[in-house]
Amino acid sequence: MVQHYKMLINGEWVDSRSGRLIEVINPANGELIATTPAAEKEDIEEAVRSAYNAFVSWSNETPFYRGNLLRKAAKLVLERSKEIAEIMTREQGKTLKESKQEVEKGAAILRYYAEEGERVYGRVIANEEKNSESIVIYEPIGVAAAITPWNYPIELLAWKVGGALAAGCTLVAKLPAETPLSPLKFIECIVEAGVPAGVVNALTGYGREIGPYLVEHPLIKRVAFTGSTETGKQILKMCSNDIKKVTLELGGSLPMLVHSDADLDAAVKGAVRRSFRNAGQICIAINRIYVHQDIYEAFIEKFAESTMKLKVGNPLLEECDMGPMCTKRGLEKVERHVKDAVSKGAKVVCGGKRLEGIKYEKGNFYEPTIVRDVNHEMLIMREETFGPAVGVMPYKDIDEAINLANDTNYGLAAIVYTRSISIARKVAKEVKAGNIAINNVDAGVINAPYGGWKDSGIGVEHGPEGLFEYLRPKHIRIHYL
Repeated sequence: MVQHYKMLINGEWVDSRSGRLIEVINPANGELIATTPAAEKEDIEEAVRSAYNAFVSWSNETPFYRGNLLRKAAKLVLERSKEIAEIMTREQGKTLKESKQEVEKGAAILRYYAEEGERVYGRVIANEEKNSESIVIYEPIGVAAAITPWNYPIELLAWKVGGALAAGCTLVAKLPAETPLSPLKFIECIVEAGVPAGVVNALTGYGREIGPYLVEHPLIKRVAFTGSTETGKQILKMCSNDIKKVTLELGGSLPMLVHSDADLDAAVKGAVRRSFRNAGQICIAINRIYVHQDIYEAFIEKFAESTMKLKVGNPLLEECDMGPMCTKRGLEKVERHVKDAVSKGAKVVCGGKRLEGIKYEKGNFYEPTIVRDVNHEMLIMREETFGPAVGVMPYKDIDEAINLANDTNYGLAAIVYTRSISIARKVAKEVKAGNIAINNVDAGVINAPYGGWKDSGIGVEHGPEGLFEYLRPKHIRIHYL
């Protein structure tokens, strides 16, 4: 049965004024699973106005009041994690295990910002003159817009909802057209926790229709976007007209460096996890691997052996390690990157094609793929593949590896495996990226800042720094009579 989900405006679950709908498709079999409204200008205007009207009262509440509601919302999310995870897997394609982990992480993010919002401290600064001092306080910016992608539909939304609401901002969220269902269920928990009408609004529809009008609306004072570099640059230009505060978490072409002294088994385990988790549809998925020439063959052999053990399938019907890709467009990009590499002399070690057979024929399934002997003339090493394919090439020394890692317009994150503290420090200092992971592949944690350099974005999310993106400082200078 095809379900119909409504969007949230001013505390009410509503359809669009026009009655237009968008279809949500199961990427494992191509079946229609639900419809949602296609928001238009009138809907966007109502959502922004409701957030604007709610801002004064919400921003004047204490951070303890706001934090208590976020904790209640987190509890509801956890109680419904199984239901929400199944919805996410059906619309996005990731495994049920990964979906449940993401839902639980969404709850953890709300709890984190509930606590962090209670620790926004100002300061008192001594002045040169007697009987004078300066006080610095922080105030919420205003109405924020959040635009989130389909690959992590709850986690990336939670970053923005948690930071905005804890800071005292109100929010209009534009949910991904491909995967709107699980984030709507997530927001439902926030509403049922008692967050007042208008504080959070959720629009469904197409980015090309909602995005420009939402971003350029004069009542929007803060924009948080996660998505492609191309779209991020367009949003940055739009924000310049009204000088809005903006955070952009954009594309990445993440390099992994495996030095000759690395724990090879640990490096291989990390490479498999970060290359093929969520079918490689992660901003910090490993895109390109550089391995010291002395261990190059051994690494590839172990990497291929572990990769070929991964089971690909429909996560709702069978136990598997990887599901389908979310979109046909993404599937075609992976095919193009692999074909380009092979045409320029690279060799496919494993994978390299769509999965065949009756159970795969209607879905977006692609084999976990390793391509060796690549170079920087190949698309797989220059662009963000955003799928289950990774290129591997050898290097002679660590300086060459660092130069290769930096030979990109992206700078979101990088990974290095080495037993040498000197090599680790050198890579951490010299690789131009916002996040460096040493002997692990998890470059982001919620209580530390996460953001990219170069074409990977500006501003940060996570940590107290992510909360302060929704606040602005005010200096008050006092002379006592």
